[in-house]
Amino acid sequence: MARRRGTGSIFKRPGCKTWTIKFSARGKTIREATGERDYSEAMKILTRRLGELDKGVFVEPEVRRIQVQELAEDFLRDYKINGRKSVEHAERRWRKHLQPFFGAARIADVSSRTIEKYIDSRLEQAAQNATINRELAALKRMFRLGYHTTPAKVSHLPNFPRLQEHNVRTGFVEDEHYAQLTAAAPDLWLRALIEVAHTYGWRRAELLGMKVRQVDLASGTIRLDPETTKNCDGREATMTTAVEMLLGECVRGKAPEDPVFTRPNGQPVRDFRNAWRTACVAAGLGRMLCKRCDKAVSGEKCEACGAKGKALRYSGLIFHDARRTAARNLRRAGVAEGVIMRIGGWRTRSVFERYNIVSQSDIVDALEKLEQKRADRIERERQNEERRQNPTFEFGTNSVPIGLEAGGSRAAAKSRKVN
Repeated sequence: MARRRGTGSIFKRPGCKTWTIKFSARGKTIREATGERDYSEAMKILTRRLGELDKGVFVEPEVRRIQVQELAEDFLRDYKINGRKSVEHAERRWRKHLQPFFGAARIADVSSRTIEKYIDSRLEQAAQNATINRELAALKRMFRLGYHTTPAKVSHLPNFPRLQEHNVRTGFVEDEHYAQLTAAAPDLWLRALIEVAHTYGWRRAELLGMKVRQVDLASGTIRLDPETTKNCDGREATMTTAVEMLLGECVRGKAPEDPVFTRPNGQPVRDFRNAWRTACVAAGLGRMLCKRCDKAVSGEKCEACGAKGKALRYSGLIFHDARRTAARNLRRAGVAEGVIMRIGGWRTRSVFERYNIVSQSDIVDALEKLEQKRADRIERERQNEERRQNPTFEFGTNSVPIGLEAGGSRAAAKSRKVN
């Protein structure tokens, strides 16, 4: 029996035992193999496709076969083309976590339920909410790039949930701890690194990439070139006395393109984790723990199980704590939030919420205002009570009881009222 026009058709290709459906989508003829030998099952597939067309969620067969792996390739290519500094992190997130779960999956099969299953699997692996959010952000970026390509590889975007993060940072370098840390720093370059990070809150990578030409001893300023910062914004700051003395020694006798921070043998500083840990342990601001028995290690190996080297882990103050401390110290000194953000390279004021930074002077001012408001309220209540007990008219600045006129009496006022 002939089908009504616009409802598609079902047929078998020559030499094929399964049914193929045919219908029109957006002015284009679509032929799709159903893989079904039963006519009624093929009919159900055709009905489902026509329903998807009516709802606007239809995905063409060519697009339906595209895998998430292809979106990941486009995503990483976009990072490399735009010179993203975090391309290595993006590749690692895809390779270690996203690819094993989504790599072979077809785009059309990735739904909100699929993403929820991924979240469950990562939570079972003891991944933190913040880590999962970064992975989902990368996956979301892949789908958005595929959605905006021509022709589109993604027909609809699933919901990407965001897990709650408890990201209030608590690590700070107190003044007494800072003195201990600088005293334990054995080399000039490490002492200078700590001083600059503690003063301006600049990031580790920004400091290690500094060249001698960026230190201007004549004008007493140091600057970061735009291409060397995380957000590609150049910064310049006036050197304090301590920073100027330390950096002056670091750049002495060097060429303009030489790195500022170099080891005693002249090699540029690339990784100083061991030097940092050694200084923190010597200052009593950190300790080494055994990964096997979780006991503190005082020497090079664990006395309990004999573990050493990579079997030990560090716990204590980290270099990024100096960045948080700089923001807090500037805020306590009364520096405006906008100026702090310019110095440290923060684009939004969320740094003050994330680091839980509030100026003590702001708290004092707030409490003083609260006390003053309470005192004003009590005074108004007292004055209102006096007025109720002694009602008055006010003539200029002088107040007289009701019914009294200047030079009169209550009796005279009452007599005039009766007449």
